[in-house]
Amino acid sequence: MIKYQQISDEMRKRLLDEYYPTDQPIPDEISLAKQFGCSRMTMKRALDILVMEGYLYRKRGHGTFIVKSAIQKNKVNVVGNDTLGLSHLLKGKGQEIKSKVLQFEVKFPTQEIASHLSIDLDTPIYDIIRLRIVENEPYVIEQTYMPTTIIPGINEKILHSSIYNYITTTLELTIAGTHKKIRACKPNQMDQTHLDCREDDPILEVEQVVYLNNGMPFEYSFSRHRYDKFEFTTVNIRR
Repeated sequence: MIKYQQISDEMRKRLLDEYYPTDQPIPDEISLAKQFGCSRMTMKRALDILVMEGYLYRKRGHGTFIVKSAIQKNKVNVVGNDTLGLSHLLKGKGQEIKSKVLQFEVKFPTQEIASHLSIDLDTPIYDIIRLRIVENEPYVIEQTYMPTTIIPGINEKILHSSIYNYITTTLELTIAGTHKKIRACKPNQMDQTHLDCREDDPILEVEQVVYLNNGMPFEYSFSRHRYDKFEFTTVNIRR
């Protein structure tokens, strides 16, 4: 593993273990670089990862601060620009994640799906519905459409782990960005059955299109989250 990634993993663990007080900035980059025996640039790259993941935010002239909601263990903190999925969001928290496959088939897309994925109607797609379970509690139902031509080789084994890890590690593709819409919904019958929610519990639905670094969309999906298990965070700092 690259040095800055190792440092980032250790810093993430420290944040989750509340090694640093949350009411003041963490040590500056120069001090941390001395602790880790690395250059300031390496330290900055390590902290940049945690900023992008929503654990830290920088305030010019004041330092780097911990995002308190990101280190809560009873909720998943989703940063507005996250593109790496639930497994990555829970990285370092020591929580067991399981996937229950509710539907997995290959078919041809509707006009709407084809439009979002920029494909023809005769391009086959995966239609995947998974229930994501954290520490034996249902958290989110994901319905995902992906072109088989862009993301080949998905099977049951991959669906029970991390699809994004398969895409980035095995297929060696780079996930570059996402366009999201977040809305509040009433639970449908599937939500009530699999998310253990009542008919009057709100559901947080995220509709998104995810892109590779060549600009090609490879995912169109709907994720229906339990309202009591997720927080969506956007950090804007006035300079």
